[in-house]
Amino acid sequence: MPRYIQLHILTSYPPSNLNRDDTGRPKTAVVGGSERLRISSQSLKRAWRTSDIFESVLKGHIGTRTKEMGVHVYQNLTKQGVSEKNAREWAKTIASQFGKLKSDKKNEGGEDLHVEQLVHFNPEEEQAIAALVNQLVATQEAPTDEDLKLLRKQHSAADIAMFGRMLASSPAFNTEAAVQVAHAVTVHKAAVEDDYFTAVDDLNKGETDQGAAHIGETGFGAGVFYLYLCIDRALLLKNLGGDTELTKQALKALLHAVTKVSPTGKQNSFASRAYAGYVLAEKGDQQPRTLAQAFLKPVNDTDTLNRAVTELNRQRNNFNTVYGDCADAVQEFNVEAGTGSLSEVAEFIVE
Repeated sequence: MPRYIQLHILTSYPPSNLNRDDTGRPKTAVVGGSERLRISSQSLKRAWRTSDIFESVLKGHIGTRTKEMGVHVYQNLTKQGVSEKNAREWAKTIASQFGKLKSDKKNEGGEDLHVEQLVHFNPEEEQAIAALVNQLVATQEAPTDEDLKLLRKQHSAADIAMFGRMLASSPAFNTEAAVQVAHAVTVHKAAVEDDYFTAVDDLNKGETDQGAAHIGETGFGAGVFYLYLCIDRALLLKNLGGDTELTKQALKALLHAVTKVSPTGKQNSFASRAYAGYVLAEKGDQQPRTLAQAFLKPVNDTDTLNRAVTELNRQRNNFNTVYGDCADAVQEFNVEAGTGSLSEVAEFIVE
């Protein structure tokens, strides 16, 4: 089984603001001396992880990322008749197994039930917590040290297996990510533009024009984005406890998500949902490498997507000429040319 799968994806987005910076404008990056639009890997991974595709294909094998598990436990205990004092104390004890609590004392924000950092709970840990809650309700006795061994190193959470997790207070239970995701950037120069807009009050129907009830502006940009992913298939299989079938399901779900799911930023304003126009998949045991170098010189062509496909493959061929074949096998689909298919690429990456 080849160890690495590499995905090179080109997606054309119309005017959009999928991933905002601290000022509310689309994120950017300077590449090859020119400004490009950018979508961060964090934004992409969250969109995929929380997508309907992951939920349907990997149902029961998705983790929960939260700071508020202690709140959830507390509410479950009190609803089932445990006293407020015991429920709070026991919930704090349970939450603290996964990280340092934000506060030592009860306050209005309930921060004594929150851990300081987001924790990605796997299904096995959630089941263990639920079982412990049921035990506490039944016995009305505080949990023992043995009861509080809730962390699980081996689990079936496909999203954690793919994207990893870090527990600063319990590093033995960390999971190394099997999927590395680059920031997506446009293959060409791109400018952030501003949309000036007004809103009119529907009840303002006087004889004179009273003007707009609201005036604002929002940034947007459009372009063809290159996205690179590197998947360590052997590590993914290990992270999932050697479950071959679940590993295949995870790979297929990932491929479907990365080619179909867009980040949710400003979707109501721009409806900028897009499917990938081109995918090149490679697999082999060779050291992986991105093909982002193909776009250091920004594409300057009215037929941007097809030109990007040409430049991507030119770069791949040049790497192969200099270094020898950088993969053992390849598979692609091209929407513009009407060649290949998503199902063919999906079967290719799980073989």
